[in-house]
Amino acid sequence: MSNLIRSVVSNYNDILETNKDPMVDTWFLMSSPGPVLCILATYLTFVLKVGPKMMEKRPAFELNTLMILYNGFQVIFSIWLASLAMKVDIPGFVFKNSCSSSGPVKSRELQSILSRGAWWYFFAKIIELLDTVFFVLRKKQNQVTFLHVYHHTITALFSWCYLKWLPGEQGIVLGLLNSIVHVVMYTYYMIAAMGPKYRKYIWWKKYMTWIQLIQFGIMLSYLLLILAMDCTMPKALTYFFATNVIIFIYLFSDFYRKAYKKKEA
Repeated sequence: MSNLIRSVVSNYNDILETNKDPMVDTWFLMSSPGPVLCILATYLTFVLKVGPKMMEKRPAFELNTLMILYNGFQVIFSIWLASLAMKVDIPGFVFKNSCSSSGPVKSRELQSILSRGAWWYFFAKIIELLDTVFFVLRKKQNQVTFLHVYHHTITALFSWCYLKWLPGEQGIVLGLLNSIVHVVMYTYYMIAAMGPKYRKYIWWKKYMTWIQLIQFGIMLSYLLLILAMDCTMPKALTYFFATNVIIFIYLFSDFYRKAYKKKEA
């Protein structure tokens, strides 16, 4: 048993030494888990308890201008994040290089691009916690669902863990897909915030959930493919990604069924 533990630890250290940029520990919020855990604890406390209590006897805040600016920023930021991922030769590096018998070979420049992209992706997940804060301030408590809160919390936490402890090439494809979906999603929210006269342009609301489910389907297929190809990537990371994607598929499917299928029936 002790030999197995030593082998696992040794394998993890080899992966970390190969994949992790040594500069990561010096970056904002990356020195220890304390800051990100405090942010998430504050977020959960506010959106689940303090915020609803504070707004109980107060009128909802009118945040239309702020919501337009916020969602517009998220659209631009998501496009930029997607552009970072597309700087990498995904077919050549993520598949051919990482799935070769010799394992992935990264230049310092490429490692720097991957690390910086992962940090900005993590930072995006921190900013996206404001989605729920705005729901609470606007008294849209029905939108503060388990799916919503779990999704925001786990993506923020795991994107930090990914960069700090278990970086892997798998994140490039997943980050690209998620950023593209967020361009669509925040575009919808921005148009919705513009007022009733623009509602005719967002007739495709229910298809956003389809887009998210298609995204998760592609992610799961990709993760299963790299497992089948026995690619030289951290397998623990692949298994965690796959497990979480399956959870999201279940939760988003359940949301779609409750939100739209019951109405159609």
